[in-house]
Amino acid sequence: MIKTEKIFDMSANTYDKTEGKRFEPIHIKALENTKKYLKGSDIVLDYGCATGTKALELADKVAQVHGIDISSKMIETATKKAAERKIDNVGFTQATLFDERYARESFDVILASAILHLLENRREVVQRITQLLKPRGLFISSTTCLAEKMTFEMKFKFLPVLLLGKTGLVPSIKRFKFSELEDLVATGKLQIVESEKLFHQLSFYFIAAKKIG
Repeated sequence: MIKTEKIFDMSANTYDKTEGKRFEPIHIKALENTKKYLKGSDIVLDYGCATGTKALELADKVAQVHGIDISSKMIETATKKAAERKIDNVGFTQATLFDERYARESFDVILASAILHLLENRREVVQRITQLLKPRGLFISSTTCLAEKMTFEMKFKFLPVLLLGKTGLVPSIKRFKFSELEDLVATGKLQIVESEKLFHQLSFYFIAAKKIG
């Protein structure tokens, strides 16, 4: 089985042309929703930042964005893009969410785009996100819920991905319902303030949740 970081390393050069283009309408809508919650003084953590597209798009809305990803190649690509665009309030680091460099209550907003459905330890991840958020901080995510209804076309498109996930050649996508996603967020002592189904052919949900206390 190939390690997850190696899988993403191998896809870094083509990620924007494949994953980015394939789900572009979803990403655009998620960005629009996210921008509503941002302030100029915010310090933001983009967890699973990939090639940094979202972090760079949001940079002019906040004070700082810290992008982290387990893939060194993704981080290299993101850093290069930031330099080319001369965006200096965004930094990218190869790290996990549990890296000790990140102290409790360090961030106003934590983003998690298209990542929760890839995690085995998502409950621990949400709890860690809560620790890292400042009081009344925001967790903003977009997540695929494959146990919900989808069109036949989407089932056909996702079948190869699901089968490859069982072989370890691509990250395995965990199947769960939106109600399970809501319960997951609640375990982190987070209160959902907005949820929206972003794509009706596939159950892809946007959630904004505020830290309680």
